Amino acid sequence: MKKIILASGSQQRRKLLELAGIKFSVEKSHASEKEKIASSCAALVKENALAKAREVACRHKGALVIGADTVVYAGAKQLILKPKDYQDAKRILKLLFSRPTWVYTGIAIIDARTGRMLIGYEKTKVYMSRLNDQEIDSYHKKMHPFDKAGGFDIEGVGSLFIHRIEGCYTNVIGLPMAKLFSMLKKMGVKVL
Repeated sequence: MKKIILASGSQQRRKLLELAGIKFSVEKSHASEKEKIASSCAALVKENALAKAREVACRHKGALVIGADTVVYAGAKQLILKPKDYQDAKRILKLLFSRPTWVYTGIAIIDARTGRMLIGYEKTKVYMSRLNDQEIDSYHKKMHPFDKAGGFDIEGVGSLFIHRIEGCYTNVIGLPMAKLFSMLKKMGVKVL
């Protein structure tokens, strides 16, 4: 089997791949990420995922490289990225409580030996219950919001106020595993 490299420093993505039993190594990409929607969220996350995968693939000619990018979309071309500080994290959560939002994740897989690429994306609609200021502060004491698009988690304490999703659960964590599995199969990788 080809060596698989995850071009991401995300602990959540690493954990998902480990739970699936996929053997891989990690090399964080240093590619520049675009932070503005030019045409669509799907196009943005696919472009960023491809840039991350390419940046790592150029250093590992025999590997299969997986790049991913996740953003939260609040409508009206309002993109939610990782919060800058606790005040920003609180502002973002209040915005996300006000309406359903979409989580988009782009995935790019590059076979660095052949140059073959597959690019895709997944989107999931997320519905949250409203928290008051004290509850938000308590949440942020329990969950570090700065390494996640939107500054929230679904698999931990965030599960207390995310009352419904429409779509892929692992996409909200940061890597849509069913989509990835399908793409890996097309690249000739046997996971099961």
